[in-house]
Amino acid sequence: MGFVDCILYIGVLGIAAYPVGRVISRFDPDPESFMFREHDWELGGKIYDNLHIKEWQSKVPDVSKVLGRWMPQKKLKIGVSKETVRTMIRETCVAELVHNLLNIAGLWMLSLWHGIGGILAYLAYVILGNLPFIIVQRYNRPRLKVLLNHLELKEGTANPENQK
Repeated sequence: MGFVDCILYIGVLGIAAYPVGRVISRFDPDPESFMFREHDWELGGKIYDNLHIKEWQSKVPDVSKVLGRWMPQKKLKIGVSKETVRTMIRETCVAELVHNLLNIAGLWMLSLWHGIGGILAYLAYVILGNLPFIIVQRYNRPRLKVLLNHLELKEGTANPENQK
């Protein structure tokens, strides 16, 4: 019964993730905060290149394709506005935080399925269900920041602290 309980619980978490994300987005997470800023261990994005992210990031499911009417766009269009890029940066923070919260909430699976089965179910959930999405957010956010800075430079509104 533990396996079925874990699957049902994952379904509940999946359904809860959307409203949780919308609530988090109202708090306007700061992309420069410790949790979301780029860290030295990311080696300026090289760690993601080593994971061959360019080959697989477009293949991970995107909930915005299902809930597009209620979620900000995820694809950049020619002539993208600064505000759209700012929104996308904020949404990478929201998505990363939601997936991290799902990892924490997923620990409950260990009580639903005792022993090695629960441990393996939880690890599969983290590694397959959340980690790829966290990696994509961490990879894309610095790239979006560079784009935003470029758009601001074109307008002459760039923040001098962001120019590196």
